Amino acid sequence: MSRPDTVRFRHNQAILAASIIAFIGALPLANARAYLSLVLLVPLAVGVWAWRSGTDADARELRVRALVGQRRIPWERVAELATDPRGRAVARLDDGQEILLPAVSGSDLPQLVSATGQALPDTTQ
Repeated sequence: MSRPDTVRFRHNQAILAASIIAFIGALPLANARAYLSLVLLVPLAVGVWAWRSGTDADARELRVRALVGQRRIPWERVAELATDPRGRAVARLDDGQEILLPAVSGSDLPQLVSATGQALPDTTQ
């Protein structure tokens, strides 16, 4: 369970709803032949991905969650938070590695930084 000071970023839940509808829509096809039941795995995997993947941030660490597994990155290892050319947020680590932050856009970076407990620099001057 997330703590109250944890900021959570998740994909739009409409993806989960669409995967449920696709699963129900694929049931007649899966019932037609036994080998076609594998078709049900696609909307099931998309639904689990939409429910599970995302980014959590608190004062101690950044947690990147995927379909299976997660990666915890302490803030001390994060050298920079930036955006890629498509506007998605990435964390550049102290070893030069770039980690894409699922469900975080470039406009969400101030909220992500606020989870660290640090203030953003004033750029209005």
